[in-house]
Amino acid sequence: MTPSPLAGIRILDLTSVVVGPSCTLRLADYGADVIKLEAPEGDVLRTLGGPSPSGRTSGKYLHFNRNKRAICLDLKQPQARAALLKIVDAVDVVVSNIRPDSLARLGLDAASLRAGRPLLVHCTITGFGPGGPYRGRPAYDTVIQSVAGVAGLAERRDGAPSYAPLLLCDHVVGEITAGAILAALFRRERTGEGAAIEVPMHETMAAFVLSEHLGPASFVPAQGPAGDSRVLEPNNRPMQTADGWMTVTANTDAQVAGFFRGIGRPELIEDPRFASVADRFRHAADWYALRRDSLRAHPTAHWLTVFEAADVPAAICHTLETLPDDPHLAAVGLLVAEAHPTEGAIRSIRPTVLEDGAAAPPGAPSRAQGADTEAVLAEAGLSADEIAALLATGAARRAP
Repeated sequence: MTPSPLAGIRILDLTSVVVGPSCTLRLADYGADVIKLEAPEGDVLRTLGGPSPSGRTSGKYLHFNRNKRAICLDLKQPQARAALLKIVDAVDVVVSNIRPDSLARLGLDAASLRAGRPLLVHCTITGFGPGGPYRGRPAYDTVIQSVAGVAGLAERRDGAPSYAPLLLCDHVVGEITAGAILAALFRRERTGEGAAIEVPMHETMAAFVLSEHLGPASFVPAQGPAGDSRVLEPNNRPMQTADGWMTVTANTDAQVAGFFRGIGRPELIEDPRFASVADRFRHAADWYALRRDSLRAHPTAHWLTVFEAADVPAAICHTLETLPDDPHLAAVGLLVAEAHPTEGAIRSIRPTVLEDGAAAPPGAPSRAQGADTEAVLAEAGLSADEIAALLATGAARRAP
């Protein structure tokens, strides 16, 4: 079998909650040996994600932390920090989402860890980059959705700001961070030098919003107000059918013609409001209002058949209850039945990147807090007596 792309790469994961774990999950899926460090109180996501059979590992934690090893050290104790530095000596990448000042106090900042370790790739995910007034402030996904303008887009459309009902910024920034680490590792292969990387969440998400919506205001002087009127049109949303909701996205002239024929209104093909992409952009309110009111006479299955025949992009609008049973997801095996060592039967989510037409398996289920502490410390060169001393003082913890 072809080796995994990151086989042999070892990553020390100092992250928690979602943004960092989503990054290291991607790298674990590519074959990296990810060592997740937790403080004695554990990653808050272990219980934040809702109830579980054992009460110790939420479903959300399962999905973001599969295929990683778990160690537990109390970095408030000098012995634990000394042991961690031995682990750092044996890794290729250190990634954290600890605030910069706290990271420096622990001696885990890039300047400290890269001194004498020229091959190390050190990556921090921060809320706000250096040089600005927000530097050092705490940040969660909702904070970034707000300050980066994501939530404010809904105010233009709906009259009031609102959060995307998933941790959108955490996912996006986590994936971008994984890409930045991969690029640094590739450069290291070419140059023999590591790197100090920082990925600020605010700047990253603000760039997404502005690249999508700055539009006419990109020019000096501005050629019009910012905002893609099609995307921000209040009626640009899933459409109600006789028995549910669905989405139809007709962008090209051919797709629009197929849509009009499908709803039984072929005369609208010649309507000057809808004749071209530019016309539909200028008359976005009329276009989306027409779409909104066109599908209520028939059930979703009827419209899916009609639009598939016309090659018009359309799909059912799933709910959290129906999504796991989507026939395509079932056919491609996105959800995998597994036995978890502490939680029993679970549904795991396999990696989605395909290599040579196949996805990698989900890998090992998430580990109990401290399950791999002793093994990782031994790999770092600590003797059995040294490990026992760390465990005796509570500087290191193992799984119950």
